[in-house]
Amino acid sequence: MKKILILLVALVSFSCSKDDDLNLPNSVNPDGSADVEVQDFMWKAMNFWYFWQANVDDLSDNRFENTEAGRADYTAFLDSGDDPGDFFESKLQYIDDRFSFYNDDYRDLTNSLAGISKSNGLEFGLVQFQDSEDLFGFVRYIVPNSNAATVEIQRGDLFTGVDGQTLTLSNYRELLFGANDTYVLNMANFNNGNISPNEIEISLTKEEGLAENPVFLSKSFTIGGENIGYIMYNQFTNEYDDDLYAAVEDLKSAGITNLVIDLRYNPGGSVNTTRLLASMIYGTNTEDIFLRKRYNEKLQEQFNDSQLEVYFADKVNGQTINSLGLKKLYVLTSTSSASASELLINSLEPYMDVIQIGGVTRGKNEFSTTLVDDRDNSYLYTPSRVNKINPDNQWAIQPLIGRNENVDGFFDFTSGLVPDHPLQEDYSNLGILGEQNEPLLAKAIELITAATGKRDFTVKYPINIISSSKENSLMSDKMVDDTVYDLEF
Repeated sequence: MKKILILLVALVSFSCSKDDDLNLPNSVNPDGSADVEVQDFMWKAMNFWYFWQANVDDLSDNRFENTEAGRADYTAFLDSGDDPGDFFESKLQYIDDRFSFYNDDYRDLTNSLAGISKSNGLEFGLVQFQDSEDLFGFVRYIVPNSNAATVEIQRGDLFTGVDGQTLTLSNYRELLFGANDTYVLNMANFNNGNISPNEIEISLTKEEGLAENPVFLSKSFTIGGENIGYIMYNQFTNEYDDDLYAAVEDLKSAGITNLVIDLRYNPGGSVNTTRLLASMIYGTNTEDIFLRKRYNEKLQEQFNDSQLEVYFADKVNGQTINSLGLKKLYVLTSTSSASASELLINSLEPYMDVIQIGGVTRGKNEFSTTLVDDRDNSYLYTPSRVNKINPDNQWAIQPLIGRNENVDGFFDFTSGLVPDHPLQEDYSNLGILGEQNEPLLAKAIELITAATGKRDFTVKYPINIISSSKENSLMSDKMVDDTVYDLEF
């Protein structure tokens, strides 16, 4: 029976109608009188899909016998956590898994994956003061058409408090990412290495449904006889694939022969969008392997090699890709560059010279998918099947279900991808994004034009973040597996 499988972190479509299409195991059901419906869904979905299923004893296929005693044991196990979230983390999640998560409403999760969130549009990093529990924040950029875009705040501004309370390691999540829709930032000055509060206060309000176009900047310029293109891309969001291609097409029309992709604040996203961007940059030979996937043993044995290989693309939403056909790419990174950002670098490196500038990346090479309580669809979230989701269980889980390898088989970058030219951002010289003298872009330009020795790139006050606005979003460090397979079972 031929099936089309689209695995996607938040938008997954799988044309299954029967459990045995993916050989879902016949598992034990809990006592119907127990309030463990969510936990039952979590266990069964994780038992089948989870990348580390074989490493978690409680997820073993033989953990619970299909007997009355086994049913009682299974029910007691499901009821052993304080709540479904605690159960997921303490009973099902592998100890080395840093990125799987859950949400009590699948709609919040899927909106986040589409670039839609409740936000005030302020993107910032948080830094810990030396020898102190206190923190300060610095503005990275402002999302256009957001609440933050209407007030007097800009890149490089600093703040040390919220609503009159000093930011600390113990309170920053509640103050900045809690239930309060409106808060007041207590701003600060930076003078000769010292950060001190001032009297300025900025009020910001989170808005429902804020959509961020991830193509933040796109421009070209000619320096030293070199035609250089620059794109700042802040999330791999497939809803904006056409915008991304339009930006690349404009750069090609401008005659660029060099490209700088700025992923310093990009936490990841769609695998397919990553593949499309790679094709726009390098080439559209659909026989060239972009990546290979590895699932857990139960899933891996159901696929043949060709079904696990993803190739470069020649079309984006029906449009033929007119690739830049470059042999070299410059990528700006930081510790906030994760997941699909790292996938772009790793998957292109066997084919072209990828020059990485900035900081060490996050170190996430696994992909995940959105699972909901829809057993007839193998628990995969599918937009056209939302009416099939158990109405008594709106929870979703986002477990890591596989790992990507490049064509050479390399995947081991859990400690992050190390830049060829290390260069951290500097409090005293953040620069304006997209301007030629912004330090990271300036370094790329220097390498392109071979104009060495003309600028001092010494970092006086390096930025080492402990968290950021994006790292506290549902989309943080996510790699969306939305590639298409033609499968036979």
